[in-house]
Amino acid sequence: MNVLEYARGVERLVDPLTVGKTHYMQTKLAKLPVCLQKKIVTSATKKAAKMPFVVEPYCTFLFYEIPDPAKIQKFMPTGFIPAKSKIFDVGPAKYYGIVSMFRIHTNVFWGARAEFYLVAENQNTGLLSWIMMDYISDTISYDEVHGLKSPDSKSAVMTTTCEGDFVCEMKSLDSKKKVECLINLTRAKMKPLNQKLWIEGNTSIAYGRRAGEPDGDLFSLTFMPEEMSSALDIPLGDIKFASVATDTTGKFGAVLDRAVSFPYAQHMLSDAPGAHTHYGSEQALRKAAESIKFSTLKPFGGR
Repeated sequence: MNVLEYARGVERLVDPLTVGKTHYMQTKLAKLPVCLQKKIVTSATKKAAKMPFVVEPYCTFLFYEIPDPAKIQKFMPTGFIPAKSKIFDVGPAKYYGIVSMFRIHTNVFWGARAEFYLVAENQNTGLLSWIMMDYISDTISYDEVHGLKSPDSKSAVMTTTCEGDFVCEMKSLDSKKKVECLINLTRAKMKPLNQKLWIEGNTSIAYGRRAGEPDGDLFSLTFMPEEMSSALDIPLGDIKFASVATDTTGKFGAVLDRAVSFPYAQHMLSDAPGAHTHYGSEQALRKAAESIKFSTLKPFGGR
């Protein structure tokens, strides 16, 4: 299987009618206690443990250097420690906090998200990991703490313009969380990405103490490694404006260091809630992606 075949396979699993059904069901199930919601979701995961996950073009990342990693250890789930990483193949490794901004369509939700991450090492596996600390979304979502969560942002803006600008304007309903930026992409150049951060990290994702359970409940994305081979390196001077806030972590003296954007869609299969696929290497990830049988795969939330 090649990249094009994989992309077609993932896209064909996404059913807009299922998204509408799931949104309706969420309004009903969200009234139940979180423990009951988790049982219902876990039951669905046992029947279909993969969810088609399409990140639309111009998914953009802001990288903030954290000068004192000791200040973020308390936010790490059990078994994780802050770790240095490189963004591209060249350049020094640093401790980073990451803000990702993207539009997405899946089989169960469709909309815009902004996510807050810290980079860590999983001490049990040695894998570089992305620790999700918080997120804002204009569509439904699910996590271990909140269960089936209603949108916490309205009138979100996440788009590009004919003048080469990427714009994100997202603010939570209580105004405690926001991501707002305006970035021009016209001078950005494609550069090779550091594979340890982008491939290894996306197969070892966990919720931080403020956004999920403290035991570091893991999940993975399954994708063709070429999806993470290169991206746009955006000159810092072309970030016209960037303002980020989250009430879950406070401030660590982080300084904006880099901006990155993917000018193409990325096609993945995400572990459904409660499922965890382990890939110990890029080779194992590639083998798994190439062996997916889309004709028989039953997606999470599918009809």
